[in-house]
Amino acid sequence: MTHFLDPYALPPHWQNPSKIKCALRRFLPVALPLLLLLLLPHRHNSQVIMMNIKAQKKGRIRRELEKRAPKLVETGKKTLILQGTKTSGLLNSVLTEIYHLKKESSVRYTRRNDKVRPFESGGETSLEFYSQKTDCGMFVFGSHSKKRPDNLILGRMYDHHIYDLVEVGVENFKSMGSFVYDKKLAPKMGSKPFMAFIGEGFESVEELKHLKEVLLDLFRGEVVENLNLAGIDRAYVCTALSSNRVFFTHCALRLKKSGTIVPRMELVEVGPSMDLVLRRHRLPNDGLRKEAMKTAADKPKKKEKNVSRDAIQGKIGKVYIPDQQLGDMNLPNKAKGVKRERREAKMNKQANGHASKKQKAGSD
Repeated sequence: MTHFLDPYALPPHWQNPSKIKCALRRFLPVALPLLLLLLLPHRHNSQVIMMNIKAQKKGRIRRELEKRAPKLVETGKKTLILQGTKTSGLLNSVLTEIYHLKKESSVRYTRRNDKVRPFESGGETSLEFYSQKTDCGMFVFGSHSKKRPDNLILGRMYDHHIYDLVEVGVENFKSMGSFVYDKKLAPKMGSKPFMAFIGEGFESVEELKHLKEVLLDLFRGEVVENLNLAGIDRAYVCTALSSNRVFFTHCALRLKKSGTIVPRMELVEVGPSMDLVLRRHRLPNDGLRKEAMKTAADKPKKKEKNVSRDAIQGKIGKVYIPDQQLGDMNLPNKAKGVKRERREAKMNKQANGHASKKQKAGSD
């Protein structure tokens, strides 16, 4: 058996050493990668290769990632508004009106998204990617089909994963342009709204209670502790007509004199208004709910020494003062008594000096 690199085993035109070197130069760059692929252990297509991702060192990028991370005390949530493969003209108007109501804290996607199906397994992947990309904690998804016409899905996200879902159908929709009112009463952008839920169904029916929570998160904006009454110029009114139907409307607030400190309020409907018919809803599981509802644990108070509390006297404290050794204390150098003595001595000296001068003058 002859070796592959034996020059006498090659054809006559390949027995020249210079030609062998030239062939190897051409052959090795192509053959080596193929050999490496053959020698590497076989991996199944579904196997995931983990990679080490280095943490960002730049301060600006690190701070931006920290802002997007889950927090114990959340700030105002942004809303992602998008549509499915097929929508109707009415549904496009609804999505546009919601975007105008939340223009400062919302992101609107106008392209069709055929891969987004929130209630189906695997259909939430694109939605979660868009949520992470835009840093949105809520979404409004519109779709239209023969089985579910004018369908609207409202959902909340936790750590950019779907937390819960509510599906409603839109009926009897009226846009802002169909209402006639004084334009001076138009609510200002970014103002804090009132939220009114009328009907016993919001306290007894599970689906309506879930819808109430989602609508509150969608329209209330950032949670504040103090509020100026003069800055409130709008109200969202939700009325439970039945166990699966809610009338939703947007009103402007008009403040009028009432003869007292508290003004009288009047509601002026400015739109939009619509009927929301409940279809499906999905609550989070107990483990996810417990993790999302986690709050900061109260820090234990430090023990206060020499402090006691009484029901009548209140807070009582003990102050320990050491014995004062007045005999050993150093008096200040410039005491008032010392200054007075020095002044008197100086005045006596000057008086004696004048007297001695007069005696000398008399003797002369």
